Amino acid sequence: MTVTFAGSKTEGMTGSILSVPWGSGAGSAVSEEDERGEGEGGEGDEEKGIGSRTSHGRRASPARASLMDVRYDHPSLLHVLRAAPYDAAHDLIAVGGDHEVEVLHISDAVVTPLACFNVGSRITALAWSPRAVSPSSSDHWLVELVAASADFGLHLLTKTTDQPEVIFPFGGGLSGHHGPVNDVSFCGGRAPDNSRYVATVSDDKMLMVWDLQPTLDIPSTLPSPSPAPTPRPPASNTNIRPQPTAYAVPFLHPLVSLASHPSTSNELVVADSRGSVFLIDWRSDPSRSGVDLWPRGGASVIELVDPRALAEPASTARPGPIVNSIGASYGSRFAIWDLSKLHGGKPASIGLSYAQGVQRFRWCPTHTTYFALTPSPLASKGAHLHVHNAAYIHAQPTPFTLGPRSSRIQDFDWLATPGIPRIAAAIGRSVVVFFIGVD
Repeated sequence: MTVTFAGSKTEGMTGSILSVPWGSGAGSAVSEEDERGEGEGGEGDEEKGIGSRTSHGRRASPARASLMDVRYDHPSLLHVLRAAPYDAAHDLIAVGGDHEVEVLHISDAVVTPLACFNVGSRITALAWSPRAVSPSSSDHWLVELVAASADFGLHLLTKTTDQPEVIFPFGGGLSGHHGPVNDVSFCGGRAPDNSRYVATVSDDKMLMVWDLQPTLDIPSTLPSPSPAPTPRPPASNTNIRPQPTAYAVPFLHPLVSLASHPSTSNELVVADSRGSVFLIDWRSDPSRSGVDLWPRGGASVIELVDPRALAEPASTARPGPIVNSIGASYGSRFAIWDLSKLHGGKPASIGLSYAQGVQRFRWCPTHTTYFALTPSPLASKGAHLHVHNAAYIHAQPTPFTLGPRSSRIQDFDWLATPGIPRIAAAIGRSVVVFFIGVD
């Protein structure tokens, strides 16, 4: 299950009724005939792709429509893609492959590699730090994010204008997770220390909140599960940074998705594998409550449940740009909760999507009623996604086909750039960036 708050810069419906300022349905990357052909077998699909041009002189795919966007080819299969949700880093994305994390700077026509971190293991989750700054925003730019790897390790990745890539491993050994880390998120908010805390969730049923700047220095005697062969500062500089400390909150079931509240660093949205969504105040003081709180550890919890979701495998949940809205997907359905009207934890809106199951739910950070869904890559026929408008929740979505039937979208995200919304998608070894509309 994926969970997400609507309306922070972290993370829209139609065929002919997409309500967008630049015209209905203008952003569809395929014609209606092509879309019907896709559903009926799509002869010739292997020769078609979204209109694009390839960065760094690579050959562009054939155009399917008048849209012209960019494509970037990566040396390995891509597993994770995350766009920076902050104004100062609005045109940066990070992609995780079999062994490395690459940071890309996205302009109108070119994708430029900015940093590459050789972590040494497959990447399972990424989260951007609020400290990140794009080269288009300042000459003194900064790349900072946290990556989770398949060996359960965590890695703080940094690069600046005048310093090379630095990988700081943490969370290894007995102090960290003992199962795959499925999602990572900085703990949001607008406080000066919003880059201090980062949360992680795992199959081991644990939510862990890490303090990246602990006041107590407890040196780690355990090796990182993922050695970092990329350039690092001298040992004297490396030893100055203490190992992060963790606050753990146990749950009853494996955790699959995580997101932070856009306006406070206290609240997290967590989704488990049974279809439940939890809004947690992880900083709450259990001694003040006078009750036996669950999850254990004292965190205050609001549980959001669509009863029909409890029999479905979980997908994703995200807080949206409107801070009172949370969206989630599970199985072939999606749900949106309005926290100002809880109705016993039941969703305010429910809709149907891909029959084969939804893999990702992402809110648009700049147009707060838009969200997009992608199908499960194991069951989908082609690289495609649907864009919905929450203001017309029961209208047909706008479909986008980004590749032939043999291709799959592994992950995607909305860019935080102003103007017409853009989506970046990881398809095989390639990143495709496209607008959902035209001027």
